[in-house]
Amino acid sequence: MTTARTMSSLQRFGAAHEFALRCIAVYLVVRVVGIVILTAFAAYHAMPMVDVLSMWDGEWMLGIAQYGYGGVPLNFTDANGIHTEFTAYAFFPGYPMTVRTLALIPGVSTFGGAMLVAVVAGPLAAVAVGHVGRLCAQRVRESVRPASTSTAGLVLVGLFAATPMSVVLNMAYTEGLFCAAAAWALVGILERQWLLAGFCAFGAGLVRPTGAAVIGAVMLAAFLARRDGPRAWAAVVIAPLGYLGYLALVGARTGSIDGWFQIQTSGWNTRIDGGAATWRFLSESLGRSSEFSAIATALIIVAVLLLAAWSVADRVPWPVLLYGGGVLASILLSDGLMMSRARLLLPAFVLLLPVALRIARRPRGEILAFLAVAAAFSGWFGAYMLTVFEYAI
Repeated sequence: MTTARTMSSLQRFGAAHEFALRCIAVYLVVRVVGIVILTAFAAYHAMPMVDVLSMWDGEWMLGIAQYGYGGVPLNFTDANGIHTEFTAYAFFPGYPMTVRTLALIPGVSTFGGAMLVAVVAGPLAAVAVGHVGRLCAQRVRESVRPASTSTAGLVLVGLFAATPMSVVLNMAYTEGLFCAAAAWALVGILERQWLLAGFCAFGAGLVRPTGAAVIGAVMLAAFLARRDGPRAWAAVVIAPLGYLGYLALVGARTGSIDGWFQIQTSGWNTRIDGGAATWRFLSESLGRSSEFSAIATALIIVAVLLLAAWSVADRVPWPVLLYGGGVLASILLSDGLMMSRARLLLPAFVLLLPVALRIARRPRGEILAFLAVAAAFSGWFGAYMLTVFEYAI
């Protein structure tokens, strides 16, 4: 009996290992397509790849990683061209401090540390995204469930790697690290591995303010599963500590309990407005604008809203919907730089599940063709936004 259990465990481990490798392979193929296209665009516009991969917020991330929050040079300014002693605190510490730690390795620069994060975090996120796709495919409505839930997981990985602004997964940006933490937190919820969920939510809360969506999903799911024992309660306690800890730190530095929110409002014009700014942007872009980037961004926002409704109809597991809805709400119910919305919505990858489920039911040739087209479009769109579009993304 013991031998049979051991063999069964080894088979499950082997299958999980094989699935993880396939997720990584799908992710890498799609992202290599994107990098090749970006390299061609950068060469055409005479832009060094180092500059392209670290532009806009990437400069802030590398600056904080290299100099610390208190030593960022004065030429680093907010959206209004202002630099104060608190400006840098608008950016959460998880990503730049990870880069700073890796840059301590002999021979590794700050930029090299950022690229190491991208190389590691992207595949880690891909494996977790694949698991989320497979687990959700097992629990959705039977009428949309594909024959192979593993295929659904792999397709979701491909779509995640081929979102319109997935180029940031290879840049000095937070999205790769955040998506890895968020996706593994969702795996923890779906598999009732509460310590995994709690610690990943803790990490997500240190990387981006959107971590609140991860934290909310983990805390509620763990509380409802409190009969699972101490580990579920531990997840409830651990999940918000990173996020709340950083807000408390900024509050102490600024002398105001809502210090971080004041920095965001005064420096980047970001505030909760119930979606008024998003509605104005959609109305203007789809009703009057002739600018491609604005129209494309507006269409992406509309598409994500439709995907959210579709996910509800497919009965995607509620913690996954709660997380996706939380990301959506945090982005669309606030004011700020509208042209960054396509990037900021990348962590809402779970809302791609309805598309992944349908594609996974098609023959392999059609699946590969669809992902190839998606990869090519994603590569072109990301390269265009970085090398042709003149403003921040």
